[in-house]
Amino acid sequence: MINYLIVSFGAAIGGGLRFWFSGFVYKFLPATFPYGTLIINVVGSFILGIIMFYFNEKEMISHEVRLFLTVGFCGGFTTFSTFSYETINLIKDAQFMGAALNVVLNVVLALLGIFLAYIITR
Repeated sequence: MINYLIVSFGAAIGGGLRFWFSGFVYKFLPATFPYGTLIINVVGSFILGIIMFYFNEKEMISHEVRLFLTVGFCGGFTTFSTFSYETINLIKDAQFMGAALNVVLNVVLALLGIFLAYIITR
């Protein structure tokens, strides 16, 4: 039961930060493209990579802290369901290039975020 509470608490913090951060991004970038979701997915992937490739592999964090940070915080912070919804909305609006760009950028840059974390932690 404690693990559920740990994950829930992390997800609440991650979700709150996602909401704030997405709004912050749109103060600087136009809302015509889902930049907030893209940046959140890349940053979240990078954070997850640092946690898993550095702190977890070097056994610097406990199982509970790992759950809090990865499943909880990163799970609440990253936005795959929002990414999917925004992509479908771009398709519905016949913005096919925008939808394709959104998919490619989210997938490639999130993978790059994880890979960059892997490289940095080695």
